[in-house]
Amino acid sequence: MDVTTDANAPWLIVGLGNPGPEYAMNRHNVGFMVADLLAERIGGRFKRAGKAQAQIVEGRLGPPGTGSRRVVLAKPMSFMNVSGGPVNALRDFYKVPVANIVAVHDELDIDYGVLRLKLGGGDNGHNGLKSMTKVMGPDYHRVRFGIGRPPGRMQVADFVLKDFSSAERKELDYFVDRAADAAAALVLEGLERAQSTYNS
Repeated sequence: MDVTTDANAPWLIVGLGNPGPEYAMNRHNVGFMVADLLAERIGGRFKRAGKAQAQIVEGRLGPPGTGSRRVVLAKPMSFMNVSGGPVNALRDFYKVPVANIVAVHDELDIDYGVLRLKLGGGDNGHNGLKSMTKVMGPDYHRVRFGIGRPPGRMQVADFVLKDFSSAERKELDYFVDRAADAAAALVLEGLERAQSTYNS
């Protein structure tokens, strides 16, 4: 179900991940990868966001004129498990309704590369979502990027903090591109239309 929000209010698209080059290609950092691609598309470069512990890009998504939406792209620089603080600070500063927030994150319970878009719900053990929900409640949008389950007896924490495998990397650019399309569609067309296109 779509939530009606102020048409003039900005959207906040948050890529979840961990800061630092050692984490850059981790499965847990796919949200950062999607945010970087969206920033490239709107011609922006990430910069520090004042007092908020985050990097941001401000711009517009969609065709110029009435069809475009003002967006703030964000990458919290606080580490995954305390992402909620920086996101909430940006929400306050830009006066973004919670329903206009989109978290892009890795999802263990979905096969690699599969997308699921939804509004609200639980955190499914994801520490970034857990932190966001703790400070804002659960009623924000999510673009869930499937990374699959760990093989064998590998611990979840080890799996998400490992880089994508060489086999996965062959398709990673395509899947990140598709996730960026999905996030943009959610903002521009609404949840239900975006779901019908991208919830494979």
